[in-house]
Amino acid sequence: MKIAKAAKLVSVFVFALLVTIAFAAEGEAAAGANYAAIGKGLAIGLGILGTGVAQSAIGAAALGAVVEDRRNFGTALLFFLLPETLAIFGLAFSFLIN
Repeated sequence: MKIAKAAKLVSVFVFALLVTIAFAAEGEAAAGANYAAIGKGLAIGLGILGTGVAQSAIGAAALGAVVEDRRNFGTALLFFLLPETLAIFGLAFSFLIN
């Protein structure tokens, strides 16, 4: 089961990398701009991928905690939204890449 999950994650990463390279090669800019486009795509894509992986585990645990005691809702919401900073940081770092 773990091997299938890891294979799926690797295939998604390879697909995202190939799409990023394809979009970077589309333009007729200098070679440095192509590498910058690849870096921007990887910063955003991997940030969002990390957010999804983190929230998949946190969401189930948060739901279980809220079902047991409704007072855990605020804490569960905080922990569920915390990984979103990965996506925000990826977007912010993509603007820093020239």
